[in-house]
Amino acid sequence: MAEETKREDLEEAVEETAEDITEEVEEKDIEEPAEENQEEVAEEKKGLFGKKKKKDKKDEQIEELTDRLKRQMAEFDNFRKRTEKEKEARFEIGAKSVIEKMLPIVDNFERGLATVSEEQREDPFVEGMEKVYKQLMASFEAMDVMQIEAVGKEFDPNLHNAVLHVEDESYGENIVAEELLKGYTYKGNVVRYSMVKVAN
Repeated sequence: MAEETKREDLEEAVEETAEDITEEVEEKDIEEPAEENQEEVAEEKKGLFGKKKKKDKKDEQIEELTDRLKRQMAEFDNFRKRTEKEKEARFEIGAKSVIEKMLPIVDNFERGLATVSEEQREDPFVEGMEKVYKQLMASFEAMDVMQIEAVGKEFDPNLHNAVLHVEDESYGENIVAEELLKGYTYKGNVVRYSMVKVAN
C-alpha cells in the first residue's frame, strides 16, 4: 500500500512537472515570434521613413565590380582615341617629311623647264619632262599639297619669308613684289615658306 501511494505521488509529480515544462515552452514559442514580428515591423517602418536597410555583401560586390568595369571601359575608350590621334599625327609627320624631300626635285624641274627656249619645246625629251612634271604636280594636288600664293598678295608672316625689301611705287605697301622660292602647304599646314621680296 505504502509503495503504491509513493508510486502514485511520483507519477503525479512527474505529470505536474511535464505540464509546467510544456506550458513554459508554449509561452516561449508564442513570445519569440511576437518579438520577431515586432522587429520586422520596425524594419519596415525604418524603410518607409527613409532609413536605408543594410546592403547585402553580394550587392556591394556587384556594384563595386560594375563601377570598376565602367571605369576600365572609359579608360580603354580614351586609350583607343588617343592612339588613333597619335597614329594620325605620326602619318602626318611622315607625309610632311616625304613632301619636304620632294620639293627640291620640283624646284629643279621648274628651273630646268624655265631654261628651255620656245624652239626646243617640241623636242620629245622636253615634252617628256613636262609631262613628268605635270604628273608630279597632279599627285601633289591629290595629296592636298598646295602652292602658296605670293606675288601681288599682302605679306603674311605665317606663309611668307621676307628675304629682300624694295621700294617700288608700282606696288602697294607691304605687298610681295617677287617670289624667289615657292612655298607649299600640306593639308593647310606650311611645309615650306615662300621666300619673297617685299615692296615698301
